[in-house]
Amino acid sequence: MAFPDSLRAAYGETLRSIEQAGLLKRERLIKVPQDAQILVEFPTGSGDRQVINMCSNNYLGLSNHPAVLKAAHSGLDTRGYGMSSVRFICGTQDIHKLLEHNLSAFLGMEDTILFSSCFDANAAVFEALLDENDVMISDRLVHASIVDGMRLSKAKHDTFKHSDMAHLRSKLEAYRSSQRKIIITDGIFSMDGDLAHLDNIVDLAEEFGAMVFVDDSHATGFIGKTGKGTHEHFNVMEKIDILTTTFGKALGGASGGCVSGRKELVDMLRQRGRPYLFSNTLSPVITYVTLEVLRLLETSPERKDQLEKNTSFWRLAITDAGFVVKEGISPIVPIMLYNAKLAQEFSGDLYNEGVYAVGFFFPVVPQGQARIRTQLSAGHRQSDLDRALDAFIKVGKKHGILGLTKDQLIEKYGM
Repeated sequence: MAFPDSLRAAYGETLRSIEQAGLLKRERLIKVPQDAQILVEFPTGSGDRQVINMCSNNYLGLSNHPAVLKAAHSGLDTRGYGMSSVRFICGTQDIHKLLEHNLSAFLGMEDTILFSSCFDANAAVFEALLDENDVMISDRLVHASIVDGMRLSKAKHDTFKHSDMAHLRSKLEAYRSSQRKIIITDGIFSMDGDLAHLDNIVDLAEEFGAMVFVDDSHATGFIGKTGKGTHEHFNVMEKIDILTTTFGKALGGASGGCVSGRKELVDMLRQRGRPYLFSNTLSPVITYVTLEVLRLLETSPERKDQLEKNTSFWRLAITDAGFVVKEGISPIVPIMLYNAKLAQEFSGDLYNEGVYAVGFFFPVVPQGQARIRTQLSAGHRQSDLDRALDAFIKVGKKHGILGLTKDQLIEKYGM
């Protein structure tokens, strides 16, 4: 028997220990399209309820936008559901090349290559472009997909302390003689919501002859003067060598991603990027939608403006209410609780108050860094944010945490 009772018992015990530690992740059932307000199923038998969604990556509120749905139908009607092939066999339509061209123009890059997800894009880059003589130097808080991608490469891997430019300099000094060096960072870090210091990183890269890699998944579409991303925000658009991003957040919210950058690097990925060579090409539906979203970004800047307005309001209001909040300018606003069980209970209480905001804890964030990660959307109305704020304050009072500092929270609940 391939799965004896002893193995079943062992896995069961591991799952029970995860639950007892307050670390078991539970999935809640949504019964409508993604939006600022969603209908959810309550497990207590109390029926379905409308709640305010405060934890979606739907930054521009486009996941259920009429123009997006129309584009999806158009792609389905005119180009079919799927390609049933990889790109170099018979999986490339003209719309794939058009999307690559338009993404390159939007992002300010030389060329672009499509992937079924940004996870796949990050899995492709390092193995295809680097060898055992090269060095990868990454911020210690880069996304898990980058970590997994680096593990596939034969290149040496080292890290620098999060956003610590002096530490990065010391690592670049240590590897000065290496044939190729690449600095690896998120543009916006998904758990903390802070921006990488791309201007300083680029300066160091130029000084030490290193390439720069940025995953801008949590920035594309709304960060920077025209929403191109963190490289636009820091005015280094022509100085980033490799940029990866997703279509599954601000750009429609489904799936798909890309690598955009120097032409020679993109061409190498077309020849050696394993997720590109051995996975079906991007669905025509998603391709059509992403083309439409890029058009909307160019012609409808009001969504970016609304997101900035909502973000400013929420950051100030939730801080004034007495919560410990990670500072920043992005629509990712982590409310720090530090204790995993508290984060679980706080999230559950919010849910009962009509606010969907998930608790994050190890291994999604480091031990002792549990939080409620709130995320703003252009789709949020002021009334949504007011109701959410009231719920946070009510639950905060219930747990007695309003006005407590980080040290006081840890003293009261532990880490």
